[in-house]
Amino acid sequence: MSTILVVDDEIGIRELLSEILSDEGHVVLTAENAAAARALRQREMPDLVLLDIWMPDTDGVTLLKEWAASGQLSMPVIMMSGHATIDTAVEATRFGALDFLEKPIALARLLAAVRSGLERGKSRHGMTAAGALPATGPAQRGAEARPAPTEAPREVAPAPPAPPANAASVALDQPLREARDQFERVYFEYHLARESYSMTRVADRAGLERTHLYRKLKQLGIELVRGNRRPHGVDEPAASEPLPPQSGESEPS
Repeated sequence: MSTILVVDDEIGIRELLSEILSDEGHVVLTAENAAAARALRQREMPDLVLLDIWMPDTDGVTLLKEWAASGQLSMPVIMMSGHATIDTAVEATRFGALDFLEKPIALARLLAAVRSGLERGKSRHGMTAAGALPATGPAQRGAEARPAPTEAPREVAPAPPAPPANAASVALDQPLREARDQFERVYFEYHLARESYSMTRVADRAGLERTHLYRKLKQLGIELVRGNRRPHGVDEPAASEPLPPQSGESEPS
């Protein structure tokens, strides 16, 4: 689990990125301007920063330069903007930015950039730790002579859940729409369980936008609660996960 700082003056962008990255298992901190980002950076050590370029008080490139000059640029920074030019992106790269995302940000592009940034940050910290190893002296040589402790057995990743028992029980003598809804319900229940109810990964696997996936689950009667779902047909009231704002796009059939 990594800590990611999102700096953007648009509340909609902050909330959307926070939801997506939290769904991926990250801890997300948000700042609405450079001043808030400075204060957070003084208290926290994020593993990655998503930094907007155009902000009302101090722009993102200026903040990036400040962090670089003060020695606080110890984490990868990915710049974001819907108006920046190529020259601006190149300038940010010169001052230490790892990547540049153009708004509106595609989901696949965002997740790929975040994965790459976190891996780069881990590599950087690994090299720093290796370079800081002390020279070997008599005490160290004596310690090296001792047998290394037995390595604890590694945890084996759990196998994906078995397909539901009713996966092959879709009746073929019913109208097409009812048969399709029954199959889709089984399909999404299986993949939600397999992906630990990560809406981002299920949407990517199903080839749907997150908004369309929310609508489809609601249509099928699969209501999501915090980190889980209420099975279809249960009548007890449950606080379902709110739908994201309507995008105006029509739902694919």
